Amino acid sequence: MSDLGSEELEEEGENDLGEYEGERNEAGERHGQGRARLPNGDTYEGRYEFGKRHGQGIYKFKNGARYIGEYFKNKKHGQGTFIYPDGSRYEGEWADDQRHGHGVYYYINNDTYTGDWLAHQRHGQGTYVYAETGSKYVGTWVNGQQEGAAELIHLNHRYQGKFLNKNPIGHGKYVFDVGCEQHGEYRISDLDRGEEEEEEEASTTMTPKWKATKITELALWTPSIPQEPLPADTAPGQEDAGGATGGDAGEDVLGQMDASEGEESLRLGDDDGDSIREDYNRDEFRYDMEHGNLSSEEEEIKQSELPD
Repeated sequence: MSDLGSEELEEEGENDLGEYEGERNEAGERHGQGRARLPNGDTYEGRYEFGKRHGQGIYKFKNGARYIGEYFKNKKHGQGTFIYPDGSRYEGEWADDQRHGHGVYYYINNDTYTGDWLAHQRHGQGTYVYAETGSKYVGTWVNGQQEGAAELIHLNHRYQGKFLNKNPIGHGKYVFDVGCEQHGEYRISDLDRGEEEEEEEASTTMTPKWKATKITELALWTPSIPQEPLPADTAPGQEDAGGATGGDAGEDVLGQMDASEGEESLRLGDDDGDSIREDYNRDEFRYDMEHGNLSSEEEEIKQSELPD
């Protein structure tokens, strides 16, 4: 990524003076507003203090990159925008010539990262948005990698859990917009490892696989309708049982939930014994870090109408 390449864009040192036009102090040092053309072809225009870039300035590299922002004793420090040769850019805080603090990075593929930085690395809390899919990772970063508690949000579902080395790991859950949650665990099974893979385990990174354990459905709230009182001249038991407003209309009951090796079945039954079965084939979820997608054998959960 381009955000890792700025270390190669070193600015001219304080002893490489080059040509200078601008204000000086009594000691002859560059001091105040000035413009310099450096021996390596870079240019700087902005504030100086005692011979060093200090304050607001614009530094243009000969390769097309440029920095617009604050300096402190010749180093990028404070608020600033760095535009890289490939067109990507960083807008945010700097400290000791490094991205440090809060900032936004705009990548050339239109992805964005907004959050904390430490010593040039994404570190702390941040949100990465994948432009191609609209998915986004919201959570913890460590040394530039997605690591710790986070939420991966997609267009019609989301995953909540922990990440390690850019991959989901351990217990978590998928929350679907249709109104259900699938709980499970990302783990590397011993069955997934061959003898050769075990020998090369140190050099090979295994991708955790999703194993579902259960599905829970969000309870639907139904308003209770008060019954109208019977007329005084109507004897108990004479009302039409089939037309009574308070009769049994086949109340839906959440049935048994089967969960085995990632295939989940959700059964909804009624008083007449009718049932609706929805199969969830979620065992083969795969996490695609490049696009921020989760793929599966079945991308959509089928919705069935509950019986009247």
